[in-house]
Amino acid sequence: MAALLRHAAAAAAAVVLLIAAAASTDGATSFYASDPNLGSARVVFQTTHGDIEFGFFPHVAPKTVEHIYKLVRLGCYNTNHFFRVDKGFVAQVASVVGGRTAPMNDEQQEEAEKSVVGEFSTVKHVRGILSMGRHSDPNSGGSSFSILLGDAPHLDGQYAVFGRLTKGDDTLRKLEQLPTRREGIFVMPIERISILSTYYYDVDLESCEAEKSILRRRLSESASEVERWRRKCFA
Repeated sequence: MAALLRHAAAAAAAVVLLIAAAASTDGATSFYASDPNLGSARVVFQTTHGDIEFGFFPHVAPKTVEHIYKLVRLGCYNTNHFFRVDKGFVAQVASVVGGRTAPMNDEQQEEAEKSVVGEFSTVKHVRGILSMGRHSDPNSGGSSFSILLGDAPHLDGQYAVFGRLTKGDDTLRKLEQLPTRREGIFVMPIERISILSTYYYDVDLESCEAEKSILRRRLSESASEVERWRRKCFA
């Protein structure tokens, strides 16, 4: 119970950052912004060590992008975490089924349990790339994915690339400095690297005010979710 309350308080504190984040998008430069594969949608994960922003490759892996972006829009990655940080290799986001500290509603659960076909391409696995996690079945991708922390050519054509980092390489470098432990093939952080809150926006929106209005609405939605969660903790 105490742990849930601490996570609820942390998430509530993170939610208030959304309005400030909306303002900070004005005129901001983007990491890898010139990548021709990038679409206009952007997602921000607000973690315990800083923000990570990424964009999608809708023409490279359309089904994967549609699935992950829907999970984001439903708030499925809120209270999730990075369960793996292997310096120079990958930082991997846990599956939202079992990875979150907050319970999922029925709509979130339904989408989170879906899998997507393996959309393998010729896009290379280099630092900043987003790549789907999967089991031995090539069509078993769900909600776990990795952000590459270095070049990994042995993954090329074996895992579905669906986007890349646009901002937050400094945050990734912080994660790479954290103490880790090894469990089998996985190098895992000793402390929990939480995704406190998430939001999304479109870089092609003509009006900055319209963008801020959308982010304010999402702030309200996130705040409502946190409040529902808090009430359950006290129930």
